[in-house]
Amino acid sequence: MADVPKTAKVSVLEAPRKMVVHELPIPEIGDDEMLVKVEGCGICGTDVHEFKGDPFGFCPVQLGHEGTGEIVKLGKNVTKDFTGKPLKVGDKIVTGLKPCGTCDTCKYHPEIQELCNGGEIFGLLPGMDHCFNGWFGEYMKVNAGGVVFNVSDMDRDLRILIEPAAVIVHAVEQAKQIFDFKFNSYVLVQGCGPIGLLLLAMVRCLGVRNIIACDGDANRLEFAKKLGARYAVNGMDADATEQVKKITGGEGAEMVFQCTGSPKAATKAWSYVRRGGSFCELGFFTNNGDTSYNPHLDMCNKQVKAIGSWTYQAKDWVQSFDFLKEAQERGLPVTDLITHKYPLDKMNEAMEMNISMKGLKIAFVPEA
Repeated sequence: MADVPKTAKVSVLEAPRKMVVHELPIPEIGDDEMLVKVEGCGICGTDVHEFKGDPFGFCPVQLGHEGTGEIVKLGKNVTKDFTGKPLKVGDKIVTGLKPCGTCDTCKYHPEIQELCNGGEIFGLLPGMDHCFNGWFGEYMKVNAGGVVFNVSDMDRDLRILIEPAAVIVHAVEQAKQIFDFKFNSYVLVQGCGPIGLLLLAMVRCLGVRNIIACDGDANRLEFAKKLGARYAVNGMDADATEQVKKITGGEGAEMVFQCTGSPKAATKAWSYVRRGGSFCELGFFTNNGDTSYNPHLDMCNKQVKAIGSWTYQAKDWVQSFDFLKEAQERGLPVTDLITHKYPLDKMNEAMEMNISMKGLKIAFVPEA
């Protein structure tokens, strides 16, 4: 086992907009556990939502679930990752969602395990007793039964993008149930934040040529083109719907992915769908309020097929590795999504930068 210090720093959200660094004793590692030296962790919208107002009632909580790092201690019973790949000290890993295994969904509907209400994800476990169970710290303990993937063949910044990429893989798999992606399909992605931009890149990797990026920020639209969008529409324009119809020969998009957390934007997205088209909603991982649509004009008259997408399964993580590698090989600058990096003692500033929407993916990196 590698030498590690007796204490390490963790960043704890003690109250809304108050993250405090604590130096605590590093816990002992059992035979079924591992200790990881943190190399980086992206900030998710869920982290920001909790930071702003503690809507989940988690405080105090050590956040961070988009993390990656190097194994420095490994319990004797931990020999393989989730896929059966061998594990050893020095390997680079990421952690996924652990279903409870006992609820009705887990027992009777394993094909939709992402809907398990009792699942655990490191970085969203409340209480000071779960310090070292989140990625916003110097070290992270993986508890017994934790879902771990060995991703030693990927560089750090690419590994930081794995968790949001798994969200994207799941959304595209959901969309495949209602839409047959073709090279000449018109696919619109509304919301060019990290999730929307990664989704856009994945759709391009599927070979789709006619991708329409829709956002209210000109810089994000420009970056969307670098990731594979052929067309860009400013969703704040009064004639945005008409622009989409003009691009698509007067019909509208065949497939629309709604990736924003804005109820107003979600309402607008229905107008971009053509008759007989499809719609996937993946923008609301927290409750940001109600949206509306016209059942006649937006759904029945168009005979729209709609589907939602919620988090991911372990199999989606496995696909996300190859998606990110494929994107890099195609020359799509996915790691440029990480625009700002902050050290542990600047996590409040990192969260506020995320809230300001001046960057894209904001990340904690120890040496930043």
